[in-house]
Amino acid sequence: MSSIKKNDSHLIDIKSHKFCLPEKQIKLPEDIPKWEKSQAYADLLGFILAMNEAVKNKKIRDQYPVSQVVEKLIEVLDKLDTWIDEIPPIDQPQRFGNKAFRIWFQKLSEEGPNVLKESLPAEYECAVPELFGYFLESFGNDTRIDYGTGHELSFVAFLCCFCKIGLATQEDYQALILKVFERYMNLVRKLQLTYRMEPAGSHGVWSLDDYQFLPFLWGSSQLLDHPRIKPKSFPNEDIYNGFYKDYMFLSAIKFINQVKTGPFAEHSNQLWGISGVPVWSKVNSGLIKMYRAEILAKFPIVQHFMFGSLLTLNQAENPAPELEVLPPATSLSGRPPMMDDIMMPPPTMAPWAAKPGAIPPTSRTPPRDL
Repeated sequence: MSSIKKNDSHLIDIKSHKFCLPEKQIKLPEDIPKWEKSQAYADLLGFILAMNEAVKNKKIRDQYPVSQVVEKLIEVLDKLDTWIDEIPPIDQPQRFGNKAFRIWFQKLSEEGPNVLKESLPAEYECAVPELFGYFLESFGNDTRIDYGTGHELSFVAFLCCFCKIGLATQEDYQALILKVFERYMNLVRKLQLTYRMEPAGSHGVWSLDDYQFLPFLWGSSQLLDHPRIKPKSFPNEDIYNGFYKDYMFLSAIKFINQVKTGPFAEHSNQLWGISGVPVWSKVNSGLIKMYRAEILAKFPIVQHFMFGSLLTLNQAENPAPELEVLPPATSLSGRPPMMDDIMMPPPTMAPWAAKPGAIPPTSRTPPRDL
């Protein structure tokens, strides 16, 4: 795969850098403040915000650059999809957690490193063990046969590392989300359905979705200035069936309605509340803040995150500012107000933070009562 053109301006010097297998380092809830001030946290949040800006008002089927690196990543995910077809669910008394997933996961563990290596330029072979550590963690837990937002975060870390070592450049940002991440979403949904995977962790009434978060965050950016589709529109069956191929948010809503029964307001209470927000910009800024508070700040999720040479627990040179904690408040319906305000972090040493415009502005308007 040496024919792929590499980015000569990448941050990491591949020839001299010492890669390592990523490992868990957050042992106690008391480690969360250290995590929130770490270079890994700053890099990941910066990456998420840069991708949020990159897909603003962009449809999945729009025209944008698709590099060979992106095409090869999609081929890797396509191969993993065929493995699901080759490893059907087994007959078992348990309704959930089909044990055939463990066979699929074992195949990924054994064959995945070579599949990934063959998709990359030869000079990046030294990075494969570290990259694969995040890739393997992106598809669920083979012991519990579950999947959740922590696994989704691992895939984001995988893409983030691709940028840090120069395999993907700023020109690839739109395709990384609208092509690669979208393909990943379709793959993990197939895993969830085929092997009846459990949602990871405990999901309360305020959870957006049993499995995912970022399709809603990045998907709301896609819809920011849409002339027809407003937040109040997305629960409408005609809307999500008509536009799901172009918008991640609507694809996620369609999937929820495919796997859940009953009134949408009951099985997806938080999303139903979001449909009451007047504009997508407030939905988007609120979801960014919610992601920091409900995903990145939760010990049960980030205790499983792994740190290596690319994403480290070392103190960041420019740590993300602390998330402003709002006093408890509820509307008359008993729901908490939408978190639509966030303090953005300053640029980090990561390549996606190089441009001042990489981090989107946010409204400081008080949240609308839902």
